[in-house]
Amino acid sequence: MRDALAAHVGISEKRMMGGLCFFLNGNMLCGARRHQDGVGRFMFRVGKVNESTALQDPTARAVIHGTRRLGGFVRVDETDCDGAALKRWLHLCLEHAAALPRKS
Repeated sequence: MRDALAAHVGISEKRMMGGLCFFLNGNMLCGARRHQDGVGRFMFRVGKVNESTALQDPTARAVIHGTRRLGGFVRVDETDCDGAALKRWLHLCLEHAAALPRKS
């Protein structure tokens, strides 16, 4: 994920939510985390407008953090996210985040 985002200006990263999250101009894009079951999962912030379309992908699931569903986010197991799929998901995230106002 880090390598795929390296060419983009304005990317930062921060440890949070039990993993590593990436931001564009201060707005969350995505994250990666290895769960207790050993499965690595990616979280993608696709935006609420794109969420229902994103969830039509058979590899995507809604993100549940604690007991709360995070609107506008989907998760994908790392085994279902090859290079091409990762680029597609990141493109959707980058489009969403680019439309948001910059955060400090």
